[in-house]
Amino acid sequence: MVEIKLFGKWSFNDVVVGDEGLQRYISLDPVYVPHTAGRLTGKQFSKSKMNIVERLVNKLMRSGQGTRKVAGRYIRGSGNTGKKYNAINTVEKAFEIIAKRTEKNPIQVFVDAVNNSGPREETTTIIYGGIRYHKAIDVSSQRRIDFALKYIALGAFSNSFNSKKSIGECLADEIIWASKSDTKSYAIQRKEETERIAQSSR
Repeated sequence: MVEIKLFGKWSFNDVVVGDEGLQRYISLDPVYVPHTAGRLTGKQFSKSKMNIVERLVNKLMRSGQGTRKVAGRYIRGSGNTGKKYNAINTVEKAFEIIAKRTEKNPIQVFVDAVNNSGPREETTTIIYGGIRYHKAIDVSSQRRIDFALKYIALGAFSNSFNSKKSIGECLADEIIWASKSDTKSYAIQRKEETERIAQSSR
């Protein structure tokens, strides 16, 4: 039986999820092209059954933050909104760059980046006796992955904004940095900031 490889190049068989808490929520079902055509849309918790690479593709299809700054910049109109074919091409180019630079399976590098980028603690607002204060809480595994994917995508866009680098190169940089827990990564910076605020609110 022929092995199913991502874009016909990279195998899912040897990919390992290092964090046991995330294993149930990172789907590594083999696919040629990460596109389910909306089959899992609107079904509760079904995103954990969606291939993790497709979830990254979906996060890239965004118009930017709009009124909020990301890494000191207003990011608008990334050009990928609603154009999944463009987003898939971007991910394929990024994975090719990762494979060339690290000489590892880019799916494994990406899974490591997701493991490292999701904050384990965050804060919530509690109103008690008319007083509002922050309380540190644990982050669920599903939410950790959501945060990680969001920050990786935003970090790639913030680096490519008004830059000579393409979005594919910037996405590759962001994933490689995050997989090494390098503080140059926007996702790692946001994770550490979130955990630092939570620690001070215990």
